Amino acid sequence: MSSGGLELPPGDSGHESGPADAPGGVPGASAGAAVSLAPPAAEDVRVGAELEWSPEAWSEVRTRAQRAGRAYIWLNLIEQRLRSVVGAVLRPVYEPVHGGDDWVVAAAGPAGQEWVQRAVAVREVSRRKGYLLDPADDNVLSFLTLPQLRELMVQHWPCFEPYFDDRREIELALDELEVTRNVVSRNRALSRAVLEQAERASARLLEVLGAGSGSPSADRLPIDAVEDLVGDRYADVISVHPDRVRLQRQLPAEDLFGGARRLDAIGIGLNLLVQNFSGRRLVRLSEAGCRVRLLFLNPASSAVKRRERELGLRKGELSRSVEMNILHVRRVRAGLTDPSRFDIHVFDETPRFTAYLVEGQSSGIAVVQSYLRRARGMEAPVLVLRGGGRGVPKDADHGLFQTYREEFESVWEDSRPVS
Repeated sequence: MSSGGLELPPGDSGHESGPADAPGGVPGASAGAAVSLAPPAAEDVRVGAELEWSPEAWSEVRTRAQRAGRAYIWLNLIEQRLRSVVGAVLRPVYEPVHGGDDWVVAAAGPAGQEWVQRAVAVREVSRRKGYLLDPADDNVLSFLTLPQLRELMVQHWPCFEPYFDDRREIELALDELEVTRNVVSRNRALSRAVLEQAERASARLLEVLGAGSGSPSADRLPIDAVEDLVGDRYADVISVHPDRVRLQRQLPAEDLFGGARRLDAIGIGLNLLVQNFSGRRLVRLSEAGCRVRLLFLNPASSAVKRRERELGLRKGELSRSVEMNILHVRRVRAGLTDPSRFDIHVFDETPRFTAYLVEGQSSGIAVVQSYLRRARGMEAPVLVLRGGGRGVPKDADHGLFQTYREEFESVWEDSRPVS
């Protein structure tokens, strides 16, 4: 979904990630030069030499396969969606006149006669050899490739224009995917940059074609193709980032908090919310019906002093920062029509983590960081969790979202309200 985040899949160093990300990074890939899989030079040739692969070569092969596999998922989704769109728009136009599968031949016209006849021949071979496992695929349209589907759409754009606003945007996205499709179909090496470009183009194209999930602020992080397939392997963790800066490149505060119906946050100073989401925006969010509960570390507690010593800060520096954040959210609460839906508490325990638990009408998401002894919150690793609504993975009972929800409630019960 975005560069910089260590996104799913996978969960170990031997796998790739991706988005989102939008697209994601590839933690399993080496940052150095790619391992060459070509045969040795002429002077090094000996019988059977090309059969020997080093561990580095095997690692490179796995990386190639993982990138190609992730790209194939997106390309498959796009092709199926485009096939559905072409069938829904052109079949009612041509089938009443030509009937059966001949409507595809008629729609292709003289310009597409060669490739549509090739698709017909491939279908016949598939029939004879028993390759058609699903009767729903026994039609010519199912054997058209992405470029051919695009050609049908371009040739008959007046038929598609009432349903899609921008022909140019669709064509540009398909152009970006063509490089990836060519590489994957011929089993050649796919670079990380091209994979990320393909994921972005696919997500944009699915949204344009009516298969997207709406605005980011409505559902925070839309479920991408890879998470939907393998997300249950990782409980409800959907991405990991080395620090908060990289998190915010993929998930800005507006997308995280915007449209929330419930917001619970716990931490020392809650800078991700207070410093990146304006007070005016927070007022509008609360007035729109969002239930807000903010839990700060007591700036007068001994835990703040210990944290200052851990980070090497001057005495009182951290406590003043927390006080300023509390004063800010108090001013926000004072400006609300119904302040009872905006609660501010402080706790005196040793802070173990910071968490922002955000739930909307149809989905939820959490951003969680553990406190490290020598690293400030901006520098600590970040987990992004899926929780609530339709986004809950199959293994939700063992997910982390609920664990941090229970921890929040436990600390909230022992905390004190700020007047």
